[in-house]
Amino acid sequence: MARNIQSLERAAAMLRLLAGGERRLGLSEIASALGLAKGTAHGILRTLQAEGFVEQDSASGRYQLGAELLRLGNSYLDVHELRARALVWTDDLARSSGESVYLGVLHQQGVLIVHHVFRPDDSRQVLEVGAMHPLHSTALGKVLAAYDPVAHSEAAEADWPVLTTRTVVDPEAFEGVLDITRARGYASDVEETWEGIASVAAPIHDRRRMPVGAVGITGAVERVQKDGELRPDLIAAVRDCARAVSRDLGAGRF
Repeated sequence: MARNIQSLERAAAMLRLLAGGERRLGLSEIASALGLAKGTAHGILRTLQAEGFVEQDSASGRYQLGAELLRLGNSYLDVHELRARALVWTDDLARSSGESVYLGVLHQQGVLIVHHVFRPDDSRQVLEVGAMHPLHSTALGKVLAAYDPVAHSEAAEADWPVLTTRTVVDPEAFEGVLDITRARGYASDVEETWEGIASVAAPIHDRRRMPVGAVGITGAVERVQKDGELRPDLIAAVRDCARAVSRDLGAGRF
């Protein structure tokens, strides 16, 4: 275990060296700067290269940071820009709806909660930032699967546990749900994930009009529904919030 940790530390130091030094560095320079044997440095570089984190110039043999790090960096920035742009609008949504508000993005085969605004009352609540929610049963997950082809593929490959008696686990029925979601511009979850809990969510798009996340409210069924139907005012509020964040991200009008 100690060797694994040491290898990770050395790989991280190598990436920092490549990020902070000259544009390209040779094997000897990297090994010398980090106090490593050439064989050790070469083995780490080879692994990082295989993962796309490091690239080697074919002519000079020197190393530089790879495109995979740029992709990961952009993903990190996108999530933080999304959260920053959504702060005011999600606070407003929580105040106007009286319910908890969640901002979620696709992560592997689930929905990663990147922002959570508490329900504006004095009840005891638990912060869920960093929590993972399922794609197949939550309103946030359905929105992502409906609008993002990658999320759709991840949902298809994920396990679909039956969480309540209302959870949809039939692939054909799920595709029908996604069709409805795209047609009306929002998704719902009425006791499909948690008994007694209902949610409404809508998609957020960026300047390229690509789906980058979803925002939604979650609360007790008796508050989110009226006479057995989702409250139209809550649906409108969620969609307005999603449009506002999208506009702030440069998406224009939807």
